[in-house]
Amino acid sequence: MHTHSAFSADGISPLPRMLEKAREKGIFYYGVSEHFDYDYLVNGIPFYGGEAATYTDPDAYFSCARKLAAEYAGKTQVLVGGEFGYTDCPKAWQMYRDLEEKYCPDFVVNSVHTDGKYDFSDEEGRPFRRPDGGLRPKKEAYGDYFALVRRSLDAPYAYDIVGHMTYCTRYAPYADKRAVWADFRAEIDGILCGIIARHKILEVNSSSYGAPSDFLPDADILRRYYELGGRAVSYASDAHDVSRVADKREKVVSALKRMGFSYLTVPCRGAHIRVDI
Repeated sequence: MHTHSAFSADGISPLPRMLEKAREKGIFYYGVSEHFDYDYLVNGIPFYGGEAATYTDPDAYFSCARKLAAEYAGKTQVLVGGEFGYTDCPKAWQMYRDLEEKYCPDFVVNSVHTDGKYDFSDEEGRPFRRPDGGLRPKKEAYGDYFALVRRSLDAPYAYDIVGHMTYCTRYAPYADKRAVWADFRAEIDGILCGIIARHKILEVNSSSYGAPSDFLPDADILRRYYELGGRAVSYASDAHDVSRVADKREKVVSALKRMGFSYLTVPCRGAHIRVDI
């Protein structure tokens, strides 16, 4: 429920090839969530690839994806969605609302990629540094990140999935990158309880890159979500090319089953479809 193709600035494989691979792997529900991360645009943050990068063309994307979805009907249910980068800026909120009104995506992944000034993948690690260049305490930097994720739950536009929680741990310049629930109990519980109360879906993202675990968020946070009553989880490879379609899916599913989860949740135009695991 979270993939990208060449329609996104950082995507590699053409969308038809991504769908072919999904079909080859026996995937029935396949969500395409091209980047509509206007948090970069409104805040003047270099977007994937810098100044030369271009944003997803919604006319071209939605037209092509819906045509392909019709072609795959009965074989693979292609859900045509988008990934929105949350920011506190009202200008971006309006852009997302306008996009939803015009194109009616099947689902939306709401993600935090930036702190409003810098991308968390910034090569210089600026979200984690003080003005003098020194490293901020992890408790402080991660605390700010979690506060932003908590605010994103109240985004004034429609969304379904809370994307790659603990994204900041992929790129953090700490010797121990982990965001352990025991160290951020209040912050993380606030997010998890907020997801449950709003009937949203917590994403389990296998694209961990430099993060200290195989998926985001880590198992301790997922167990806590289950303890609090959370059951709605989605699987995401966050694939940008065919090599990563359904990457680590079985590892994610096995871990979820050990925690007590019995199904994945697929959002489609407001409905939640349960897929047994």
